[in-house]
Amino acid sequence: MIKIYVPLDTTSVSLGADEVAEEITLLAKQNNQDIQIVRNGSWGLFWLETLVEVEVNGKRIAYGPVKEKDVAGLFDADFLNGGEHPLRVGDITKVPYLAKQTRLCFKRVGLVDPMDIDDYIKHGGFTALKKALVAAPESLIKEMEHSGLRGRGGAAFPSYLKLQATKDAVDDEKFVVCNFDEGDSGTFSDRMMGEGDPFMILEGMFLTALAVGANEGYIYLRSEYPIARKVLNNAINVARKTGWLGKNIQNSGKNFDIHLRVGAGSYVCGEETALLNSLEGKRGTVRVKPPFPVHKGLFGKPTALFNVISLVSMVPIIEDGGKAYGKLGYGRSRGTCPFQLSGNIKYGGLVELPFGITVRDIIDDFGGGLEFSFDGARDVKLVQIGGPLGYHMSKNDLDNPLDYEHFKTLGGHIGHGGIIVMGHDASAKELAHFAFDFCALESCGTCTPCRIGSRRGAEMMEQIISGESVNENIILIKELCDTMTQTSLCALGGITAVPVLSLIKNFPNEFEDRYNKYVRR
Repeated sequence: MIKIYVPLDTTSVSLGADEVAEEITLLAKQNNQDIQIVRNGSWGLFWLETLVEVEVNGKRIAYGPVKEKDVAGLFDADFLNGGEHPLRVGDITKVPYLAKQTRLCFKRVGLVDPMDIDDYIKHGGFTALKKALVAAPESLIKEMEHSGLRGRGGAAFPSYLKLQATKDAVDDEKFVVCNFDEGDSGTFSDRMMGEGDPFMILEGMFLTALAVGANEGYIYLRSEYPIARKVLNNAINVARKTGWLGKNIQNSGKNFDIHLRVGAGSYVCGEETALLNSLEGKRGTVRVKPPFPVHKGLFGKPTALFNVISLVSMVPIIEDGGKAYGKLGYGRSRGTCPFQLSGNIKYGGLVELPFGITVRDIIDDFGGGLEFSFDGARDVKLVQIGGPLGYHMSKNDLDNPLDYEHFKTLGGHIGHGGIIVMGHDASAKELAHFAFDFCALESCGTCTPCRIGSRRGAEMMEQIISGESVNENIILIKELCDTMTQTSLCALGGITAVPVLSLIKNFPNEFEDRYNKYVRR
């Protein structure tokens, strides 16, 4: 039987992966070829999707990007035996985009069958968990401290401190919660992990539970990820049946179970306390802190809440040791981060690298520069890093290294690692208006600075775009941004100023009275 890999990843499916898989199945049947279709995750080289791999003599040979109409030609070229074809890529792991990466979190994504727990174990899965099952909780937390791991969801808070605080909290019940509400524009690493290597998320949650003394965990998944929901549900059910979740796991005497819950689509539920309210069945609004979730979280119990990449980063740390992980990175930003490239760029996709690479290098060496230009200018105009409320840097700032502290000095944040590249057709004024408008649309309404301030900011930006009282409105916007930053209850209102002020600072000419009015398309 010939094994053929066709991704089930959302991006791949949107580009026709389901139709390609169906066409391969149909033509194989017509040609009396005995095949097995494996729906794997994406390797993250999205310009090659749909990427089809065929296993020949124990090695996988890739073809891409494959459309449904290309399948017949692949059969004519004898692709089932690795035949030559214009779409033949060869060994995907040898493609420089992938070969130059340092994959710790994503080492199995694209490689394994995400629905098969035996495949996960075959490729090193649960190695870390086996070690943790016989280790003391203090030793697990100590490894996290040695690693220097900080939260990958955006706050960059030292993970070991959160683990220690949850462990030290005295209560009869504790929880582990996985924040899978990945809502930032230009981010997709959580989704890729959930669709491509779900058992690693379960393993990371179990490691956290062993460290803090929890017996129950919840995954809070955004509703826009139906494929991830299907894959994660399968992983949880299979893990229970095979003794990796439930009671007396692998005869260790340890108990831990995981439940999947789907959110209602609110962006602010990415904030941990709003997420907990939603998980409890309440309206997804932000809680006042303190108390913090580590002391009073889900159902009022101590809760260790981490995002997906934070959890899966714990797996290689326990597997290989915190000091080995801590050797990677730059400054106080240790380990690797899955950066996600999108926008006006030739080669969009996921790139996992140690912190410290410059923005320019990741755009040029991996992204390949601009894909197209409306005005003939081939250079990058601006890059947005850190989601819809992230910092906007000009082409003059691209030599800045990607690390938490450096971006803080710029007035921004790396956030979830999303990098959106834009050309000269992008308008700084329109982007500033979008930041205010986005905040207004997504505000939970709990605090006045966010609820009202964002709307007033959007109104002033509309006046600036129309050329009305530009200088006066810019002064008011700066004052408004200061108020929102200092007095908003959570980061939604608190960092709306980041994109606005960075655009005013880095593209001042576009905000001057003399600048030609931008005509909305």
